[in-house]
Amino acid sequence: MDERSRHEEQFALQGRVALVTGSARGIGWGIARGMAEAGAHVVLNDLRQDALEPRLEELRAAGLEGSACAFDVTDEAAVAAGVATVVAARGRVDILVNNAGIQTRKRFVEFSYDEWRAVIDTHLNGAFLATRAVLPHMIANRFGRIIMIGSVAVQSPKPQIPAYAAAKGGVTSMVRALAVEVAPLGITCNVIAPGYIATEFTRALHTDEAFTERLMERVPAGRWGLPQDIAPAAVYLASAAGAFVNGSVLTVDGGFLACG
Repeated sequence: MDERSRHEEQFALQGRVALVTGSARGIGWGIARGMAEAGAHVVLNDLRQDALEPRLEELRAAGLEGSACAFDVTDEAAVAAGVATVVAARGRVDILVNNAGIQTRKRFVEFSYDEWRAVIDTHLNGAFLATRAVLPHMIANRFGRIIMIGSVAVQSPKPQIPAYAAAKGGVTSMVRALAVEVAPLGITCNVIAPGYIATEFTRALHTDEAFTERLMERVPAGRWGLPQDIAPAAVYLASAAGAFVNGSVLTVDGGFLACG
């Protein structure tokens, strides 16, 4: 085997089963597609099966492996049943990407408690439930890769996203604590912190010309990020190449945080 082949093998995900929550669109779909291209069997997840079917067809049309399992990450029983279904069908879950999320933009004092809880439940509690459900299977196999989707909002929060910033801060702290606990069991746990990525999630921002003009003054790369900018980072953390990376935050922001 030549050197190039050895490097390619380090980043390959052949034979792995990856569950990506919130993968019908946006960053989740970008990661799912990237992992499938790296050789993984990707289990797409979102709230509705009908939203997943077109994505599943895209994977299959490209000759990639995938299946779909719809469940609400905030529903404890549904998460447990969904993970059990995946394990029954595929034998295991090697990689979990906790990506599912929602957003509510308003001033702190205008948040209702229900709105606050919905954001926290989806980002933070949903990540807890999915991780708790897959961990026994990873522990039994002495292998696992857990990837949380954080945000640059943890370090550089903006007005009108207090619940989102709090949830992502919680996810980041949970990863560091979990990484210490599961490392001896052959499992790594890391965060990817995207910068400003153009998706449906950020439509209100990336369609605002004035906001984009101000943002570009803070992004040395000079553009909005795309879901395909996040996928390689996830593949790296899930692969053998990232085996010694644990409890870390990998920022993918075009240099946004570097500008202070």
